[in-house]
Amino acid sequence: MRISAKAEYACAAMLELAASHRDPQPVSIRTIAEAQGISPRFLVQILLQLKTAGLVSSVRGASGGYQLIRSPETITLASIINAIEDRTIAPQSALKADSRTPAVVVLLDVWMDIQKQEQRLLERLSLAELLQRSQEKDALVYQI
Repeated sequence: MRISAKAEYACAAMLELAASHRDPQPVSIRTIAEAQGISPRFLVQILLQLKTAGLVSSVRGASGGYQLIRSPETITLASIINAIEDRTIAPQSALKADSRTPAVVVLLDVWMDIQKQEQRLLERLSLAELLQRSQEKDALVYQI
């Protein structure tokens, strides 16, 4: 599975927003950038894409920032990644179409099956579940 750095940063930013979902105060770009180690300039581009996709809203002003539009339970990893990158592209063979053997055609079918399974898994993982996993890992680190 290949995920771009931009999609990974988008997921990390969304987890940061999910952590403060119950807080009525929006989360500033600076807060998200510092907590997740993302360039603020790059983060602005990511958040704009997430806003266009209907996943976050923005509040202007000195105390402005970003918030999730929906609860973390209803936002999936697939919806975040799909907002950032086009994952509808079918796997490609390095061979020209007219020179594909039956073996290559079978392999392309397998790659498509894997891509579909991957998409289904991403559609089942919500921000709430990822946030819970993150908090469990954080608790384990402090117990050492």
